[in-house]
Amino acid sequence: MTLIYAHPSASRHRTPPGHPERADRVQAVERGLEGLAVTHRAAPLADEAELLRCHPQGYIDRIKAAEPATGTIQLDPDTWMSAGSYEAASRAVGGACAAVDAVLAGDAKNAFVLARPPGHHAETATPMGFCLFGTVAIAAKRALDHHGLTRVAVVDFDVHHGNGTQDLLWNEPRALFVTSQQMPLWPGTGDRSETGTHDQILNLQLAPHSDGKVMRAAYEAEVFPALEAWKPELILISAGFDAHADDPLAQLNWLEDDFAWLTHRLCDLADRHALGRVVSCLEGGYDLEALTASVAAHVGVLQERGR
Repeated sequence: MTLIYAHPSASRHRTPPGHPERADRVQAVERGLEGLAVTHRAAPLADEAELLRCHPQGYIDRIKAAEPATGTIQLDPDTWMSAGSYEAASRAVGGACAAVDAVLAGDAKNAFVLARPPGHHAETATPMGFCLFGTVAIAAKRALDHHGLTRVAVVDFDVHHGNGTQDLLWNEPRALFVTSQQMPLWPGTGDRSETGTHDQILNLQLAPHSDGKVMRAAYEAEVFPALEAWKPELILISAGFDAHADDPLAQLNWLEDDFAWLTHRLCDLADRHALGRVVSCLEGGYDLEALTASVAAHVGVLQERGR
């Protein structure tokens, strides 16, 4: 069984007209889930203690206080808040943590979290790249600290480097962070020399205009061997679909079949090492039709593998 964690608050997080990370993305994802045999659960609010796994109290208070009563407010050139943004970000984290709890409890083999705003660019005390809290990093820390796992893996296939997740897990010896990204591209981080305090971070750089064939070869050569050697007890995915050929914010040329292939291969690894346990959280993806099709491909594989 595959669980879907979502909440209407994701649509109440608003950005200005023309912003790529818009509420319409929620409906695009929901269209991708139509017809799939999945079980829906409401994403709960995260306890503040969950946010504190990765962010200091002062930062949490600052984000909470920044939320406007009406309209939108700009936190940096790309990142905005509206009335309801704090709840949406909290439920993104809460959904990811609830998904970890459910999968580790054996309620389902895998889960997908319709998380909005996304999370993988939020650093320890800095909102950026549309993101407020480090959703996947917090979920990884919950698996380690609350459930007592000793090895988790986070795989980020968003087209942009997951600089926030890297920052939050930089000193965490129990978490392998593997991230592929177009280079050069914003935010400019993700060099191969960025390997973490314990040599547990792997950055994979993909050239602009490269396609799924190039991605598959790179994952076969570097990512899958690293995951095999790590033997994770749980695999978390930062599922950004902006590497799609139709996405307006980057220049990779992946197609839906590439996302499906990658999901199958990660599930293969989870079957060998983690009892099939996978938790995936939405990150990017800004062409709505491509987002719908890519989510259908990705979650369709999770549904198939979760039976």
